[in-house]
Amino acid sequence: MYIHIGCGNVLRKSKIIGIFDLDTATVTPASKVFLRRAERGNDLVNCSEDIPKAFIVDEHNRVYISQLSTRSLRARAEAKGFR
Repeated sequence: MYIHIGCGNVLRKSKIIGIFDLDTATVTPASKVFLRRAERGNDLVNCSEDIPKAFIVDEHNRVYISQLSTRSLRARAEAKGFR
């Protein structure tokens, strides 16, 4: 199954490692470094047309920035049987 993460982008749910809130996850230095490295390594995909609210990490450590909230992304994932 696939999950729509914004702007016409979808991810295979079995490839998702985590869904994180941008406001709370980017407080720690480690997460800031992780996001900077993803950006420098061209592993950051912006799937947001509006204010970004969440980021999703896949099994290849690619980071997808989404305008959808973690709550919305989780609801979409759970509606498709993702736990």
